[in-house]
Amino acid sequence: MSQTKDTHKKSMSEAFVNSFGSYPIGYGLGIMILPLSVGWIQEDPLTANIVITAVYATVSFCRSYFYRRIFERFGIDDNFIRLGIKGIGKLRNLPSKLFR
Repeated sequence: MSQTKDTHKKSMSEAFVNSFGSYPIGYGLGIMILPLSVGWIQEDPLTANIVITAVYATVSFCRSYFYRRIFERFGIDDNFIRLGIKGIGKLRNLPSKLFR
């Protein structure tokens, strides 16, 4: 198994995708978790905050791991723009692959 050196562009791309990709995930998670925990936060704020923080941390870890695996699997070593271009190219070819 060969090991390649992590480039600054690759690290910056991963950090960008991870940061800005986290917004919709965090927003959706907030919409689900916060209304469910309103009463609980008032009754037991310490436990509720620990559990909510653990949920956010777990989702963050999973998201970061998933993005890292995507970057490694597709050999993305330049930037997220190339990732988008590759993705669009694959989507364009998808219908022809489905109907072969």
